[in-house]
Amino acid sequence: MANHKSTKKRARQDQKKRVTNRYYKKSTRTAIKKLREMTSKEDAAKFLPKVISMVDKLAKKNTWHKNKASNLKAKLTKYVNSLS
Repeated sequence: MANHKSTKKRARQDQKKRVTNRYYKKSTRTAIKKLREMTSKEDAAKFLPKVISMVDKLAKKNTWHKNKASNLKAKLTKYVNSLS
């Protein structure tokens, strides 16, 4: 357990950050799942920029690695382009 004032504060900050990171990661994963379930190219093309924006935000905050984000964006774009 934390003994110093600064380590107690750091523990509180980490707990808040963990909750927000989990929220954004989960909502992004849900959006990706929703995009992959779409069969209409028009709907998927409209939804893709929102998902890419969410992924970019996670990469910017180092919640996800930048290469993971890049690979995801490429795969999702490829999927949307393959829809007919």
